Amino acid sequence: MEVLSSRILLRPADRAACRRFYRDVLGLAVYREFGPPEDPGVVFFLGQGFLEISGRSSGGPGAGLQIWLQVRDVHREHERLVDAGVPVVRPPWMESWGLLEMWIEDPEGTAIVLVEIPEGHPIRRDQRSFSPRPA
Repeated sequence: MEVLSSRILLRPADRAACRRFYRDVLGLAVYREFGPPEDPGVVFFLGQGFLEISGRSSGGPGAGLQIWLQVRDVHREHERLVDAGVPVVRPPWMESWGLLEMWIEDPEGTAIVLVEIPEGHPIRRDQRSFSPRPA
């Protein structure tokens, strides 16, 4: 599998407390925010990967942990993984937020989402500003 990017997804019971911990206590830099301004999802830089804090979990510790893997072709990976005998929790599906997602689990039950980002999706837009910065 060719992984284009990855992130750890954390679905905490208290999203605001987790945002404060990772941003203010650990000092992780914010890559992007999304969703409602009063309670946004946040993606932090995490070395060569990302940590996304979004959604909510009502389970105990560790229940809200997931792995996010961006791939070039979710349908091709679906076919390959089914052929390899990997149980598919949910086959490829276009989500309302515009990402093509498929869900599997590792042998320990950790949820893994394989994501294809279609052309034109906002995640593909260059977030850098090329306008000159004031001196």
